[in-house]
Amino acid sequence: MANSRTAIIGVLAASAVSLSGCYVLPVAPEGYPYGGYPAYPAPPPAPAAMPYSGAPAGQIAVLQARLYPANDIATQTGVIHGTVTNMMTGKGRFQLNYRGETLSGEATRVDGDSRRGVASAHGSGGSYMSCEYQMRTPQQGAGTCQFSNGAKYQVHIGS
Repeated sequence: MANSRTAIIGVLAASAVSLSGCYVLPVAPEGYPYGGYPAYPAPPPAPAAMPYSGAPAGQIAVLQARLYPANDIATQTGVIHGTVTNMMTGKGRFQLNYRGETLSGEATRVDGDSRRGVASAHGSGGSYMSCEYQMRTPQQGAGTCQFSNGAKYQVHIGS
C-alpha cells in the first residue's frame, strides 16, 4: 500500500514538473515581443488603430526598404537599403545609412487614409530626409523620399 501511494505521488509530481515551464521573449520598447508575436496580454486596439488589413493590433512587422536613385544627385550614392518597423498601429520606425551617417525616424499614416503616410528621419551629422508613401498591404508599399542635399529616391517597402 505504501509503495503504490509513493508511486502515485511520484507520478503526480513528475507530471507537474513536466507540464510546468516558462519561456522568455525579448521585448521591444513599445512593450511588444520582437518577432511579431502578440503581446500578452494584448492591449485592446483603439478603433482608429486597427490596421486596414484586419490583422490583429499588437503585431509588428520588420520590413526591408530599398531606395532607388531618381535624380543625378542620388545616382552618386546609388541604391540605399534600410529597415522599416511597422507597428501595425498607424505608426512605424525606420533606419538607414546614408553616406556613412545613420538616419532614423518615424512614419505616420495620414489621418483619414489608412494606406498613405509621411515619414521623416534625421542623422546626428545634420542630414535629414522626408518621404511620402502608400502601403498596398501592411507588408508592402512604395513612395518617394527627398534628402537634405537634394537627392531624390523611389522607395520600395517590403518584399
